[in-house]
Amino acid sequence: MSTGSAESTGTAGTRPHPSARRPHRGALLRLGALLAVLAAAAASLLLWDPSAVLSAAAGPWRMPIALSVYAFGTVAFLPRPALNAGMGVLFGSLWGVPLAVAGSAVGAAVAFALGRGLGREALRPLVRGKVLTEIDRRLSEQGFRSVLLVRLFPGAPFQAGNFACAFSGVRFWPYLAGTVLGVVPTTAAYVVAGASAGSPTSPAFLVSAAVIAAMCVFSALSLWRARPRRSG
Repeated sequence: MSTGSAESTGTAGTRPHPSARRPHRGALLRLGALLAVLAAAAASLLLWDPSAVLSAAAGPWRMPIALSVYAFGTVAFLPRPALNAGMGVLFGSLWGVPLAVAGSAVGAAVAFALGRGLGREALRPLVRGKVLTEIDRRLSEQGFRSVLLVRLFPGAPFQAGNFACAFSGVRFWPYLAGTVLGVVPTTAAYVVAGASAGSPTSPAFLVSAAVIAAMCVFSALSLWRARPRRSG
């Protein structure tokens, strides 16, 4: 009888029940709430126009409204290049760059809080396979560096990066610091491009386009060098 009990215990210890890795009902409900919030944010854009709100904003509330619209736009899956260019058109390069960077930081923080609080518990058990495991390990162990590299790459979807980090083990402050520093070059380039869009042959516009291209090359080389090496 004791032998059978030991075998049962050993089996249970080496082969956990499949349901042990399945998210429980509460986690799935929170994941559903996250999807509902994101869907509502995206659908709300059918009812109001961010550019119209920004254009109508005036007086001392103009910058806070622009910051709020930008941050909400990132959560609602609006492309950041368009938001950055809009900031350049409305505020020029001097104020457009810091406002866009601040809006990116606020939007990233909100997305991280939503993903970590509502979706991580349900999705963490699903992180399997060599690629997903390696991504999760890099974000957890090299959070600041990994987030910085992702943000430096202009083609990386901003919101996808937010939730990938939220679902991983990366800590909040390295995530936020990597985001703020990482978005500065491309944000500045797009804002300057928007501010100088009226004269596409101007030095400002040409330099901003060159910076975007250079950051693409730099990020691609960095990711290639950071790829896992095969032993032997």
